[in-house]
Amino acid sequence: MSILVTASDWIIPLIMVGIIVYGMLKDVNVFEAFIEGAKDGLKVVLDILPTLIGLLVAVGMLRCSGALTALSKAISPMLSFSHFPSEVIPTLLLHTFSSSASTGLMIDLFKTYGPDSFIGRLVSITSGCTETIFYTMTVYYMIIKVKNSRYTLAGSLIATLSGILAAYYLTLKFFGI
Repeated sequence: MSILVTASDWIIPLIMVGIIVYGMLKDVNVFEAFIEGAKDGLKVVLDILPTLIGLLVAVGMLRCSGALTALSKAISPMLSFSHFPSEVIPTLLLHTFSSSASTGLMIDLFKTYGPDSFIGRLVSITSGCTETIFYTMTVYYMIIKVKNSRYTLAGSLIATLSGILAAYYLTLKFFGI
């Protein structure tokens, strides 16, 4: 076990040194390349900043307005046949917009039910099986200036639903209710 801990402590510094050595072997001015990359990164941040602010405001409005709770209550009866815990629904809905906002709801669920409870395990597994659809589409499509997303949203929603179903199945199979 100590070998894994030591390896995990050294892996990132070794990768960084490896990149620098590789650049020097290829006769690249590594520092100048780093500065150019940092400048390009800042340009990207400035380009997507208005979109990210809009997304964060929308997530804040969803949480504060009660719309998230109302939507969860509307969805909950449709899932009652499966014994899917309704407490998890707000986290799942919010996760499509923002991972950090849904993590806040996950922590609230951990405090209420415990991380080793069925609900705690379900939201943890679901978090790994789903994607922040709207955030990802916003950031990446804004960078490459995509105007028509075609079937991306529908495909992403289907994939997220599949991830939720898989997470529910895995949680039931390995941990039971």
